Amino acid sequence: MASHGILDRVAIVGMGCTPFREHWDLSLDDLLVDAAGLAFDSAGVTKDELDAYWFGTSQSAASGISLATPLRLTGKPVTRVENYCATGSEALRQACYAVASGAYDSAMAIGAEKVKDGGYQGLNAFPIPTDGTNRTLTAAAMFSLILPAYAERYGVDEDELRRVVARIAEKNHYNGARNPLAQFRRETSADAICEMPAIAGRLSVFDCAGVADGAAAAIVVRAEDAHRYTDTPLYLKALSLVAGNGGGLIDPDYDFTTLPECAAAATDAYAQAGISDPRAELALAEVHDCFTPTELVLMEDLGFCDPGTAWRDVLDGTFDLDGDLPVNTDGGLKSFGHPVGASGLRMHYEAWIQLRDEAPEERRIDRRGRTKALIHNLGGYPGEMLSFVGIVGTELD
Repeated sequence: MASHGILDRVAIVGMGCTPFREHWDLSLDDLLVDAAGLAFDSAGVTKDELDAYWFGTSQSAASGISLATPLRLTGKPVTRVENYCATGSEALRQACYAVASGAYDSAMAIGAEKVKDGGYQGLNAFPIPTDGTNRTLTAAAMFSLILPAYAERYGVDEDELRRVVARIAEKNHYNGARNPLAQFRRETSADAICEMPAIAGRLSVFDCAGVADGAAAAIVVRAEDAHRYTDTPLYLKALSLVAGNGGGLIDPDYDFTTLPECAAAATDAYAQAGISDPRAELALAEVHDCFTPTELVLMEDLGFCDPGTAWRDVLDGTFDLDGDLPVNTDGGLKSFGHPVGASGLRMHYEAWIQLRDEAPEERRIDRRGRTKALIHNLGGYPGEMLSFVGIVGTELD
């Protein structure tokens, strides 16, 4: 990687996140106004005081006008971005680099999705296949292939591994049940999940993230200006994005036990942030658990476990709220829900409240003196993927 990094050049000074729900009674405009308003209030600014806006959405709008209209922005640059399920993080990445470059003193990154009453549900993958190389399986089917591959490579009994990923869902639903913004707020046991009918491979519906409407927003400024807005900013330590070339779709030897784009983005992010032992140095991690097997292999690709060992750490509670490294403390995609344009920013919102000790008491983590959090957001599928890894912290290095 040739990234020069962004260590301590930009700070997040305000954030907001709506509940992720089936918002039958709210429009896209409503969600954008709500998330932006929370962020404005958090930073103590007005819309006119910000220099520029980045709006991330996958399916709900095609132009920055769709943000400028509900916010009544006048004379402001508004850029609409999309990068699969990493769209929210992509909006933040672009806003941060714009501020770091000196082009602007301040900016908002906001992501939103409104799909539940749009005439169809779920996600459509674009472009439509034309050359015969595009995948023909659903997302659930693609990620379900991780389980048999992992079992074979590492000699783990398939029934045992089935229970491991159900335990991941159980953990994330436990966390989401304690989060008033989450889409699914009931605890669910690993036993119950294992007993559910399979919908793809050995995955049940409770191994899959929910489709939701929602919005989240962040306000960023130059690091040296951060304390003009808040006494407790979060400083950007790293922003990394790696896009794969899709070659895995036509590679008969593609290894479903690792997501190489995620591992590469993590390596770059750790180099930017100066992190050598992420499991010991991070207070928490928010990762893209679109399906439970995804979280399993991410624990290894992100360097939290050695290859072939994450399944044991899951069963040992390493990634629980009171574990050595809490993961998806807000419920993750699995329980919080997944409006594509907002999810990456929602992950940053959880880091925002946890590192500032503002999370609800029943799911507030013991940071043990650690001051950094990792955010991982991916888009695509095994073999055809891009990955974002960001790191934020409360202190200047």
